Amino acid sequence: MGIFKKFFDKLKYTFKRTELDEDFYDELESVLISSDMGVDTALAIMDELRAICKKKLIKDIEHAQIELKNLLIEKLNVQPINFEYPLIITVVGVNGVGKTTSIAKMTKYFLNKKKSVLLAAGDTFRAGATEQLNQWAEKLKTKIVKQGEGADSASVVFDAITSMKSKKNDVLIVDTAGRLQTKTNLMKELEKINNIVNREYPEAKKMNLIVLDASIGQNSIAQVKAFKDSVNIDGIILTKLDGTAKGGVVYPIINELNVPIIFTGFGEQVDDLSTFDPETFVNKILM
Repeated sequence: MGIFKKFFDKLKYTFKRTELDEDFYDELESVLISSDMGVDTALAIMDELRAICKKKLIKDIEHAQIELKNLLIEKLNVQPINFEYPLIITVVGVNGVGKTTSIAKMTKYFLNKKKSVLLAAGDTFRAGATEQLNQWAEKLKTKIVKQGEGADSASVVFDAITSMKSKKNDVLIVDTAGRLQTKTNLMKELEKINNIVNREYPEAKKMNLIVLDASIGQNSIAQVKAFKDSVNIDGIILTKLDGTAKGGVVYPIINELNVPIIFTGFGEQVDDLSTFDPETFVNKILM
């Protein structure tokens, strides 16, 4: 059915109509808004769709669907992702969004690209976090730098960068403790980690990626804003797209926050992560 089953079902019903009347446009507008695309974005797309169909004298649903697809792709306005190495990715996010699993999936992604990957168990705050990441490292047969629970996260990252440089790893992925904007001490810890990364390996390419749960829709925007107050956010890993009708939130994320979506997760398997491609994403919505 695709990654937005409810969205697809509504569109399927909408496109059963035989003519482009106002009921059609109203139904389609409701579908877009219900996907958490945002009212402004949804209304803008509908206005453009109406204008295009009028200009091209389109009167059938099939051709309107093609024009809608083109508009949805155009609105994403995403540039292709080109990773540069050596690369240090620091992963942030609140608890429960699938951060550790996303790190495992990213690890597999880079291993599939024939890149050497090192993990840093920087989440020393949550009980069991280091062990969970260690299990993934063993399963994926990759190296991990870790210390005991309650250790200084910045110290773990320092050791990991030292190891990365000596072994000439292509990618270092740093796990961090899940946090909210109210956890001032943990936000300060993120700043400290970033300072160490910049100081100890200035020539490496660096990315701070935030993991967002697609099912929370518009609330994810507030999460990005909160983290941006403490550290620069270079991109987003959007998870749990397989179980939600809220994936339209990618539009306000990209257009309002000006933060690109780097990876999308659409399942539980370790290979269920891919770089974000607008055309593939929209095809999954409209298939």
